[in-house]
Amino acid sequence: MAYQVSAGSFLAPPDTISKPVSNKKVALIGAGVGAAYLGGIAVLSQTWYKESNQTKFHFFNDNKEWKQMDKAGHFWGAFQESKGGVDALKLTGLSEKQAIWLGSLTGILLQTPIEILDGYQASYGASVGDLVANTAGSAAVLAQQLAWREIRIQPKFSFHKTRYAGLRPEVLGNSLAERALKDYNGQTYWLVVDVAKFLPKENKYPKWLNLAAGYGAEEMVYNDPDANRQAGILNYGYPLQPYRQYYLSVDWNLRAFKTRSKVLKTAFYILDIFHLPAPALEYNNRKKWRFHGFYY
Repeated sequence: MAYQVSAGSFLAPPDTISKPVSNKKVALIGAGVGAAYLGGIAVLSQTWYKESNQTKFHFFNDNKEWKQMDKAGHFWGAFQESKGGVDALKLTGLSEKQAIWLGSLTGILLQTPIEILDGYQASYGASVGDLVANTAGSAAVLAQQLAWREIRIQPKFSFHKTRYAGLRPEVLGNSLAERALKDYNGQTYWLVVDVAKFLPKENKYPKWLNLAAGYGAEEMVYNDPDANRQAGILNYGYPLQPYRQYYLSVDWNLRAFKTRSKVLKTAFYILDIFHLPAPALEYNNRKKWRFHGFYY
């Protein structure tokens, strides 16, 4: 990154050298984030909260439920929101340090109102574990930006349809969009390492090839173990017993491909939050090792 140096700023650290703040850009970014956030809340109201009963605000300890897949989701969401916040504010003319600190709060600011909505739901409530996961996601962006001025390790998300959603569609989802949000059996969360950024600049390692470690879980229809076992016996002839899955895979770094097209750059940026299909090696305590030639 090149910085324009003047006589008065020759000894100044890079993050104190900035272009004039563009109020127009700040307003446009703020409006865009606000519109996207309101749209997201609208989607949640039609999926997650559509058939819920409300009560007084309360907390609910769900840390042992769903094999912590929901906590991984909160971490992923807050991380990606904070990453986007930092990148957006860097375009406004704010100093790098201001953009990093303010942008890193984005995940917490956007996720907390959702947790407040959860606090009024009769069947569950606000979760301290969710708040911790949200904070951890935003903190992971802040730590990397302060240490490296860039993101080198990030969480990504992938989803595939499962047969379990059909056993309890009111909880695990009816449509594909609802299932992607609600069916933890089909979700996988990945921690992706941008290997090239840890190597010397003259290295010949392909910048488009990252390494990924994934986490998932299956056979989760009910949180109650007895109800879950019975659902399996009634529908499949054997009891359902939730188990964890661990993956090793590669990840395609689309942002490493150079293009002058703003449309493609935007598309690559958005797709960067997802783990695209790739070969994967799975380990679990059921089938032990298993190779997937095309896992998503």
